[in-house]
Amino acid sequence: MASMFSSSEISKTTSTLFSAYASFAGSMMLVRSMANELIPHQLRSYLFTTLRYFFTPLSPNLTLAIDEKCGMTKNQVYEAAELYLSTKISPKTERLNVSKTRKQKHFTIAIEKGETVVDQFEDVKLTWRLVCTEGQKPHSGEKRLFELSFNKKHREKVLGFYLPYVLVKAEEIRNQDRMIKLYSRQCPFSDDDHDRRGSWGSIILEHPATFDTLAMDPDLKKMIIDDLERFLRRKEFYKKVGKAWKRGYLLFGPPGTGKSSLVAAMANYLKFDIYDLGLSSVRSDAELRRTLLSTSNRSILLIEDIDCSSEVLGRQIGKKNKQEPAKSGLTLSGILNCIDGLWSSCGDERIIVFTTNYKDRLDPALLRPGRMDMHIHMSYCTTDGFRLLASNYLDISSKHNPFFGEIDGLLKSTEATPAELAEELMKTDDADFALQGLVSFLKRKRDEDNETKNKATDGGEVPPSIRRLNDIVSRIKRLKTDGDKRKIMTTKRKRMANGRSGLRRIQY
Repeated sequence: MASMFSSSEISKTTSTLFSAYASFAGSMMLVRSMANELIPHQLRSYLFTTLRYFFTPLSPNLTLAIDEKCGMTKNQVYEAAELYLSTKISPKTERLNVSKTRKQKHFTIAIEKGETVVDQFEDVKLTWRLVCTEGQKPHSGEKRLFELSFNKKHREKVLGFYLPYVLVKAEEIRNQDRMIKLYSRQCPFSDDDHDRRGSWGSIILEHPATFDTLAMDPDLKKMIIDDLERFLRRKEFYKKVGKAWKRGYLLFGPPGTGKSSLVAAMANYLKFDIYDLGLSSVRSDAELRRTLLSTSNRSILLIEDIDCSSEVLGRQIGKKNKQEPAKSGLTLSGILNCIDGLWSSCGDERIIVFTTNYKDRLDPALLRPGRMDMHIHMSYCTTDGFRLLASNYLDISSKHNPFFGEIDGLLKSTEATPAELAEELMKTDDADFALQGLVSFLKRKRDEDNETKNKATDGGEVPPSIRRLNDIVSRIKRLKTDGDKRKIMTTKRKRMANGRSGLRRIQY
């Protein structure tokens, strides 16, 4: 009876405990629900953090949080860690992120969220972990960060030596697999969605031009290469003399002389990205500053055909002459300030390249050193340039080719661009036929130039009607068959009948 009584008492006690627990749990759920509705999220987080601090035993480890972004810009430490950890993935890693764009040569491997990577630096054991959380604001997207944990006693060594080491190793990895990119404000996309910089979109630059393939004077080519190398190794020099670490180049000369190819060769040689900026798309000085601030270091800012923006650059000058109040817009003063003013120091290791067909049309304020430090004249093709083209296009390396002497003489008396010579050399794979065709082309061009000069000398300025008929004559001379000649003659007679002729007959 006593044992039965004790069992009954025990069952009542157990029932009472379960009832009390259920009542307590229900009360806590009610309190939690009321707290979630009445207490703001920030205050709840603060209270939970405080309670966790008092009730959690102290840990010997320290954890650094490395966010993906610093405000609106990318976090350099996060980018470096992402590259560095791709080389530290162990066989025990269970999940990896693998990607490859259409133009990338190799796969990109990265750790997935929640995965950890253990690294060893001297006597310090470090644990990396990728954390991804949802943003607190609507439509803010996913927030990504690395957590780096290590013993607290190694704090100074990690901050002073390990993280700089990670930055250096990441730069080495980046340079090994670097793909040069061409940025444009008119490009609506990027090959890499994470690579957009403000209003700039980008594509991978696959221009094959190098200094070895450029049809330039060898001495000029060597001078440019030496200047670029001197610029790269003079970081401390620029700092010592108090100048921004940048360099300006002006490429001027007729169309087809290789200005754009030279820019591509410079980018390939330096492994610098190119930012192609059209001034006509910039509406104000403020927009120009924002645009240039979103460019990266180790890059080339390219402003092509700056003489075609003369109406933009001349607006401020015209307003000063008329003494009218200046309206908001892109001004010459704003451009000069971004090139050589205070805003030009917001970045390192940058090259600015201007191209123009007409140097004399540029404002003298743009041409001075500090803005356009080196002026490079891209001339018509020389004999050295022709030999390089013949070697590249026809695999001719002998200097004793029977056509070379005649072509050298024609080049000295004829103005022909490297682009024109290259087009002639591409017309056939037979070297002799190609060179023979080039000789014929240079002779025709020489005769046309002489004829134009003679007419200009005899009659002063050539009327438009005479120039048009000269063009017709040039086309006739290029034709080989009688049928083509009859077609041109018919065209000529029609134009003469319409009163467009200034000559009575055409000499064949």
